Amino acid sequence: MPGNRQIYEQAMNMGHAAAWDHEWDKAIAAYGRAVKEMPDDPAAHNSLGLALLQARRLEDALKVYMRAHQLAPDDPVPLERSADILERLGRLKEAAQQYINVADLYLKQRDLKKAIANWEHATRLTAGLVSIHQRLALAYEKIGRKQHAIREYLTLAFNFQRANREDIAMQAVERALRLDPNNPQALNTLQAIRTGSLISPDIIKIDLEETGEFEDLPRTGQLKLSDEDVDELLSGGRVEEEADPRGPLGEAIERALEAIATHVFGTGDLDEAGVYASQAIAYQQQGLHAEAVGAYERAQAAGLDHPGVHLALGALKLELERLDEAIAHFDRAASEPSLAAGALHGLSLAHATLNRPRAAARYLVQAMRMADIEMAQHDDEAVQLAEIYDRLTASVEEADDHQLRELNVRFLEMLTGPSWKQRIAKTRRQLEEAITLQEPDSLVSIALYLDDRVTEGLNLIDRYMREGRYTLAMDQAHFMLESAPDYLPIHWRIGQILLERNNIPAAMAKYNLVAETYRLRGDNERAMAILQEALKIAPMDTSLHQSLIELLEEEERWSDLLSEYIDLADAYYQLADLDAARATYQAAIQLGQRVGVPDEQIIQIMHRLAEIDVNRLDLRQAMRTYEQIRRMDPEDERARRALVDLNYRLNDAVSAVRELDGLLRLYARQRKAAQIIRVLEELVTRYPKDMALRSRLAAVYRQTGSVNKAVEQLDELAELQLEAGLHNDAIVTIRQIIALNPERVDDYRRLLQQLSG
Repeated sequence: MPGNRQIYEQAMNMGHAAAWDHEWDKAIAAYGRAVKEMPDDPAAHNSLGLALLQARRLEDALKVYMRAHQLAPDDPVPLERSADILERLGRLKEAAQQYINVADLYLKQRDLKKAIANWEHATRLTAGLVSIHQRLALAYEKIGRKQHAIREYLTLAFNFQRANREDIAMQAVERALRLDPNNPQALNTLQAIRTGSLISPDIIKIDLEETGEFEDLPRTGQLKLSDEDVDELLSGGRVEEEADPRGPLGEAIERALEAIATHVFGTGDLDEAGVYASQAIAYQQQGLHAEAVGAYERAQAAGLDHPGVHLALGALKLELERLDEAIAHFDRAASEPSLAAGALHGLSLAHATLNRPRAAARYLVQAMRMADIEMAQHDDEAVQLAEIYDRLTASVEEADDHQLRELNVRFLEMLTGPSWKQRIAKTRRQLEEAITLQEPDSLVSIALYLDDRVTEGLNLIDRYMREGRYTLAMDQAHFMLESAPDYLPIHWRIGQILLERNNIPAAMAKYNLVAETYRLRGDNERAMAILQEALKIAPMDTSLHQSLIELLEEEERWSDLLSEYIDLADAYYQLADLDAARATYQAAIQLGQRVGVPDEQIIQIMHRLAEIDVNRLDLRQAMRTYEQIRRMDPEDERARRALVDLNYRLNDAVSAVRELDGLLRLYARQRKAAQIIRVLEELVTRYPKDMALRSRLAAVYRQTGSVNKAVEQLDELAELQLEAGLHNDAIVTIRQIIALNPERVDDYRRLLQQLSG
């Protein structure tokens, strides 16, 4: 429920005032109170995020901005700030994806200028973002930036060639040449592809006449983008490739027949083997399996030994149920990279028919792996895919025969039909998601859920959520739970739906319940992973932090436990629950001392503890903490400066000056003259009647040659001394002024004579 609007506005105003003065700790505390009062207000979260960012608390700022994005999903600012933070943290791949998300928001707002800027930023952070280069190419075409569009098309050609997709690389170059048929870089790239040479990065470099921040682009609202334009730019204009409905084996058969024909007719002189091979191809294309086998075998007897022939014979003998012979041929064909996925698919079919479920599953996973990696658009993606399939392969070795038979049925069905390539990609993405949520040693059991109904069901939930149709999404999730009650990605989506409907307590209760289930099963690792994922979504949920702390303590993971105590205390602090924050920081200090962490970590926590005491106006307790920090690290400038301020606030000027002298000695040892002057000037401004401060500032000015400033301070000091009745001290001060020989030195001499008279 909404909180008190007046308290909220007061806290926001206090936060704005502190931010204006660059007092970020005060701003954070004030904005934290505003968030506590209005937890669903995106403006308060944005302000808190900015204050945390300015205070260099990057991880905390990231959490707050992500919550702001949940509260205002159409506002690009929180996402843009979180992308910047991820970049600062060195998490470049995540940052790039976030910039892409920001661009999509701007594009939906018809702000193509900002969308382009964010796409460009993403491509600078991460190489190989093919879909983004496609969007940029289309965007530049629409605004008439031909040279920019050509650069993007040639970059696409470079990436596709590296992925062994010369056909698509050629299409990209042809698009570039349609824009400028005489472009030298495009012509050179075309020649490289035709000759089988690698495209050099230098070839595709284009000197662009940049116009800074695209000043010549129309402003937002003037781009005249249609809904179709936006859809095309969001999708990158990609068209899914048609797939052979027979799956990888079908594609391999076509490649094999083409390779055999190329080999036979390459010399232009058909020998006996070539004649038989030509007959075999014709028979196979007509569906005359036995005749084709006979012709291929006669071609082999005449001396033709080609991987394509083995692939073709394997497929034909599989149809004729001569399974052991088919296996031998597929084994030979698998050594040819272009035929490997199909040969492995054939091997899985043969072994499944022979009731060898483990062998069939091994080959089936390898076939899927080869087909999926072949579709990967860059090397990093291929590496990630390999990791997923390695996990699945290891799980196959541990599964029982019953599970493997079910797995083979599911996956073999998946590899048929015109959309099998899309199904592979969707299923693999579901496996990736499941790996983060399920037990790592049960990947086969997870995969058993991933038939078309589950995969499409999850996709349907995701689509409903994108469209904001949360009731339909929830209904679909509950329907799916009836057939897959233990499948955690469904539960996870229910939590996401609850979050989108702003039912945060229910969402977090869902995550907590799932984590507790794993804990009761004795799987603390998985329970902790669930809680950590939930905390990325709701970093202010203290119950999640507390559950995670209990688990970490059970596992005696002291370093992680200390970090979690600090995160919990930070959450309390941002929620303005200072008492709870203080108690949690104190618990973190006690834990750190017990497990022997370095003093630097303890000191960092003690600083936060002292800040809370200052905000609670418990100044003496704050002073005791800062004094303890000073004993632990005599060169801690922050603690020494805080002690100066606290003593002044407690009206103990003598102790304040004593602490100040210690700080100034530290600066002197570090040769920080400018810092000495800055601190003294700031204190003199704050406490203008403090004679000790003016005396020290005058001395520093005199030592650094700033005579006029020294005289000014000494003059003020003399007046203060006279007002206090300290005539002898005033005489000493005036003599110091005279010794500096200022412009009005005679006036000071007359004053000295009057005081001495």
